[in-house]
Amino acid sequence: MDLRRRDVLKAVAATALAGFTQDAYADNRLPIPSEGKTAMTSRPLMTVKIAAAPPRKLGTVPQKLGTVPHGIRSIVPVAGGDFEGPRLRGKVLPGGGDWLLLRPDGVLELDLRITLETDDHALIYMTFQGLRHGPADAIAALGRGEVVDPARYYFRTLPRFETSTETYAFLNRVVCVGVGEARPDGAVHRIDEIL
Repeated sequence: MDLRRRDVLKAVAATALAGFTQDAYADNRLPIPSEGKTAMTSRPLMTVKIAAAPPRKLGTVPQKLGTVPHGIRSIVPVAGGDFEGPRLRGKVLPGGGDWLLLRPDGVLELDLRITLETDDHALIYMTFQGLRHGPADAIAALGRGEVVDPARYYFRTLPRFETSTETYAFLNRVVCVGVGEARPDGAVHRIDEIL
């Protein structure tokens, strides 16, 4: 008897769920995907300027681990910086770093970990993974510390945030994409929130 009742309940639930899904599309509560494509929009979240630590400052020299199993590894300390956007602004605290891996195919993998402090003293942990690559001459110029038009190379990141401050708790729930620009003294990242 219990088995039969369970089967009936499953059938009723499946039918109700199927009807709800169709009704949700019919009355415009859910967008109907068109030909397998879903529109994606974004809005600016912030621009982050990251200052790499001066190479001669004691204790902030980039650590060059050399060739490891997946490429050439180095760790670059972050000296500071700032950030600004429509809903938040402040400074990048010193002490973070970027764990870099130059792969055999010439792609640079980035793994940044920093702490942001807003103007009202909230702390936000920010991480991102990303990729940078481009034509050999552009990448060589960046390696020499030259300014290169960011349109000449690919530099994209996926930032994530953690904070316990209620004002900025929305950051714990967003997906973002960043476009980076390498500069001789650090990097600039324009970050958009995906809606």
